[in-house]
Amino acid sequence: MTALRELARDALALPAKLLFPPACPGCRRLVAVQGVLCGECWRQVRFLDKPWCAVMGTPFTHDMGEGFLSAEAIANPPPFDRARAAVAYGGVAGRMVQLLKYGDRTDLAPWMAGWMMRAGAELIADADVVVPVPLHWGRFFARRFNQSAELARAIAERSGRPFEPSAMKRVKKTRQQVGLALSERQENVRAAFSVPAEHDIKVRGRRVLLVDDVYTTGATVYAAARALKKSGALSVDVLTFARVLPGGSGQGDLKSGGFRAEELDPI
Repeated sequence: MTALRELARDALALPAKLLFPPACPGCRRLVAVQGVLCGECWRQVRFLDKPWCAVMGTPFTHDMGEGFLSAEAIANPPPFDRARAAVAYGGVAGRMVQLLKYGDRTDLAPWMAGWMMRAGAELIADADVVVPVPLHWGRFFARRFNQSAELARAIAERSGRPFEPSAMKRVKKTRQQVGLALSERQENVRAAFSVPAEHDIKVRGRRVLLVDDVYTTGATVYAAARALKKSGALSVDVLTFARVLPGGSGQGDLKSGGFRAEELDPI
């Protein structure tokens, strides 16, 4: 019976495969299964892994010992507890972000979320609730979906954690972050987020996993984490698909994908 069901499912899916054959999101080469990279693009992705800063999640070139902190974490302690990202932004990873965000490729979200779950396994294990970085209603209306919410939904479904997309709102219509210096980005998103009184119970006393697509300068997740902590969140961890690394070196170099950090709009 199971074999018959699988056969029927494959037969129903055949017309879609013929009309829309599975293609690599990095280069559009045909691949065997939807949701995989071709071998050439796979080699271009830089996955982030230990050793890394225990707080910021930025990778070290050498193992500095358990719990070692980066200079950034020491000099400017973030309002969140821990941050992790699946891949370095640039090249194929950058194209995946752009396709999800501006190309309506929401089908990529579950696949990207799978990579995020690998990088953020310890954060997800500790989380009580999954909250996406929200869009302002005007931008949501124009884009029709929130890419961060698509990633967060997939993570919540796979992990069994509650998904709370309404737990936090963007109450300030911010400028595009494109071309802004770090100080301008910080000012741009200052007080941009709040937890509505009617949703306070969703975060108060709970360990929140805050999800976004790209960590660029950190201005957006810093502001969002402050809003969650202000509303009584017990802890806030940040999990993103991609991270712009200091110096932009290695396979994740922004130059390889034709994007610069200042061209990103993490809002």
